[in-house]
Amino acid sequence: MSIAQTLDHGWWLASRSAGVVAYLLLSASVVLGLAMALNLFPPRASALVRTIHERVALVALGALAAHGLLLLGDGFLHPGVGGIAVPFAMSYRPVWTGIGILAGYLTAGLSLTYYARRRLGARRWRAAHRLIPIAWAMAVVHVIGAGSDAGSLWLQIPLALTMAAVMTLLAHRLLGGLPARGARPPRRVPAPAAVADDVPTTAAPAPGYRPLWARGTAPPMD
Repeated sequence: MSIAQTLDHGWWLASRSAGVVAYLLLSASVVLGLAMALNLFPPRASALVRTIHERVALVALGALAAHGLLLLGDGFLHPGVGGIAVPFAMSYRPVWTGIGILAGYLTAGLSLTYYARRRLGARRWRAAHRLIPIAWAMAVVHVIGAGSDAGSLWLQIPLALTMAAVMTLLAHRLLGGLPARGARPPRRVPAPAAVADDVPTTAAPAPGYRPLWARGTAPPMD
């Protein structure tokens, strides 16, 4: 491809690059979320990992928005606002692009519920948050079906690695291979109360032992 052709397709290349970045960041966010749910990080690092997870998710949403908006400037597709906002309305591979648009809406909606979790309630928020892997799977389908570089090795390797990581952690999460975050620890049988020092015991003295009150006195006669 010549420099002139590259400049003509600059918007397409920029949108495609943003899309790859958005997918990788979304995959990283899902991996971190599943790893936290499986308690794979030490407790002292949980706050830091949670912050990283939140920041990665937000940057992924920004890259996702750039992926769609940059496509508006492409002189070949001319998708228009409807083409990037309405699922299955784009003329270019409508099924695969439609799945990608739905994945974007689902990802944005589920990710932003984090900031409304107090209104939703912890139980509802967790139930909604568990749907994020579905949005990620739809993004995978979009990348494979609509991505012009889906047949390139440089994209196939990250796809294979991220899919293996997410599927492995998700299998552990669903099958209960590791304890889930927030799981109740096993109940321990309470230890017997300690005997106070001033409570007399009825245990027999050891052989050869003479109580203090009996010391210095003759043993009793039979």
